[in-house]
Amino acid sequence: MVEGVETGTARFRTRFVVQVILPVAALALAIALFAFVGARTSARQSDQESIARQAREVELAVSATLDELAQSQTGVAIWDPVVLELRKSRPDRGWIDQNVGTWLNYVFDHDADFILDARDTPVYAMIDGIGADPARYHRLAESFLPMVRAVRGRSSRKANPHERLPGQALAPGSSVRTSASTFHATDLATVGGRPAAVSVMRIVPDSSAVPATPGHEPLLVSIRYLDADLMRELSQIRLIARARVTDAPAAPQSLDLSIPLISTRGVHLGFFTWRPELPGSTVLRSTAPVAAAAFISVLALLALLVFGIARLMRKDLRSLALLQAAHVELKAKEAQAHHLAYHDALTDLPNRAFFHNAVDQALGQQRPGSACAVMLLDLDRFKKVNDTLGHLGGDLLIQVVAGRVQACLREGDLVARIGGDEFAILIPAHGSSDATAGTAEAILKALREPFEILGTQVFIGVSIGIAIHPDCADDRADLLRKADIAMYRAKAEGRDAYRFFNAGMDESLIVRRSLEQDLRTALDTGEGLSVCYQPQMDGTGSKVTGLEALMRWRHPKRGELSPDAFIPIAEEAGLIDQLGRWVLEQACGVARCWPDLSIAVNVSPLQFRKPGCAEAIRQIVHAAGVDPAQIELEITEGILLDEDETVRDALVHLRRMGFRIALDDFGTGYSSLSYLRKFEVDKIKIDRSFVKRLGHDLEAAAIIQAVVTLGHAMALSVTAEGVETEEQGQMLRLAGCNELQGFLFSEAVPQAAIRQLVDRKRTSLAA
Repeated sequence: MVEGVETGTARFRTRFVVQVILPVAALALAIALFAFVGARTSARQSDQESIARQAREVELAVSATLDELAQSQTGVAIWDPVVLELRKSRPDRGWIDQNVGTWLNYVFDHDADFILDARDTPVYAMIDGIGADPARYHRLAESFLPMVRAVRGRSSRKANPHERLPGQALAPGSSVRTSASTFHATDLATVGGRPAAVSVMRIVPDSSAVPATPGHEPLLVSIRYLDADLMRELSQIRLIARARVTDAPAAPQSLDLSIPLISTRGVHLGFFTWRPELPGSTVLRSTAPVAAAAFISVLALLALLVFGIARLMRKDLRSLALLQAAHVELKAKEAQAHHLAYHDALTDLPNRAFFHNAVDQALGQQRPGSACAVMLLDLDRFKKVNDTLGHLGGDLLIQVVAGRVQACLREGDLVARIGGDEFAILIPAHGSSDATAGTAEAILKALREPFEILGTQVFIGVSIGIAIHPDCADDRADLLRKADIAMYRAKAEGRDAYRFFNAGMDESLIVRRSLEQDLRTALDTGEGLSVCYQPQMDGTGSKVTGLEALMRWRHPKRGELSPDAFIPIAEEAGLIDQLGRWVLEQACGVARCWPDLSIAVNVSPLQFRKPGCAEAIRQIVHAAGVDPAQIELEITEGILLDEDETVRDALVHLRRMGFRIALDDFGTGYSSLSYLRKFEVDKIKIDRSFVKRLGHDLEAAAIIQAVVTLGHAMALSVTAEGVETEEQGQMLRLAGCNELQGFLFSEAVPQAAIRQLVDRKRTSLAA
């Protein structure tokens, strides 16, 4: 009996093991293996997709480097002054350094630039920002010869997607950013044993005023090495981690990846190596502990199966909960990886890729009769903050700016950070231009408020360009391009403003170029240029105490042009120094005739930033035989805000020489006591915008009273501009202004009418 029981027990145990434990164990093992293989396959697929995307980013980055190199050359290679200078028997090396070599090195980070004459002989070289012996070109010439032959039209090879070659059509899928009149050969090459982006471009005139010399043009050879600086830039902008160029591909066992760098001529330059993002592997590693815990739980369930089905079911439910948690965590990791790919790491705003997709989607969903708007924002004076407070201060400022901009938007609007200090806004439900302008005004107001960064109060501004779909563009690229044009118009017209794109902005480029040439002619001949003088009266408005010299230009075709129409052109074209000297010479002639009157002359910020400005002004006044104390130099607040050492030194030297300094348009910028203390001035001039509001706006009267009180407290003379009515004059006298100026007393008159003006005022005073 006992033996039978023992035999039955043994059989039961055997049958239980064979029919229950082994199938359940096999099933559990199969499930564990399937889960492991599935998770590993998903991780590998995710990694491969991430690697493929990053490889495309790398290829785009290299392609963009080539296109940007050629684009940067056009700023000097397609320019009349460079062509004329190179045609001289003895070109001015200093001028070429400043306008070609230094410009390309400082603004566009070129490592080396060479200029070849019509016989391909090197005549100029700048390497690493320092002028060099042109003969150094011969050490590197072998790398450039194929491109020199191609741009000369001596080669039969087809154009690659990054270049324009004479007599050839653009390559399929071309990405060149240069104009159709530009010819250049652009490719990767090994230069001096280092991989580099190289572009060889013809130097040609940009207007018909300078005759072309087909087949005999000088050539501009520009080099940008694929070195640490460029790789660091790619890491920051393209988010390509640890980007570098190596001689050999990354080792298979390393965490890095490499793709070969090969020029379009098939020359192998090395390998582009970087540390790829592997979201799948990251997720797999993070879920490994959970998977291990799940597997241990399954083993525990198998052991507990022997003691009862109920207990087994409870353990099974717990195991399912763990698996669900692991699944949720996996989804969360995937969502996080996707978020990082389309958002800016510093501000957590959408990035450029996200913004482009959003604009494309908005345009695709646009209903007939509706519109959407795109804004491009570029911060003013951000570089000064970065230079002063470092990158940490700049990053903190960008984060606060992002928050303020978001607070100004309506529900459904989208803001993205698309560059260092550049933001973009999509307003899919445009509504009206007034509504969009209201949003822009709100952003301007928010960013004019001071920022507390690292214990320092910082002031910036923002320039905004706005383009409307479908009014001015049909697709995303054209919409963004025109918003960019409008944004640069806002910058050109004083910054801290917004502008809507209009067709005239494209046309204005042609008009500005024509006006620039006409202004050069006027300066050479003196025809059409004149200086008028507006009187500055004492506080009672009865006595002429001084004259302000105001530039006038009667254009032969466009008639009388205001200074606002041609002074910015003179500044951009490098003519402002010549123009300013001419005005000062004319003003000194008047000062010599009227020694008892002060003569005020406006000085451009660009003049002040030029070394030797103070000495040049002194020489003109000394040559005219005028006492410097009679000359009053008017500057704007923008000069003080830049805190440039050259400007500071010029102001100090001019005051020591006896010149008087007046701060023009006071109150319209970011007026601050700290600037008045740092830069000593003699006078502040209240802007006409405040005077105009007198009698209509109580705030204007309060501001004027505050400015007068501030000026007198600092022993400064205070002048009010734009006085047009007796009521304004009376209120300004009561406020305590030392001088008044405006149409109430006289408009600006030619030099010949000054005596009549002064005599009339004296007669009225005697009466």
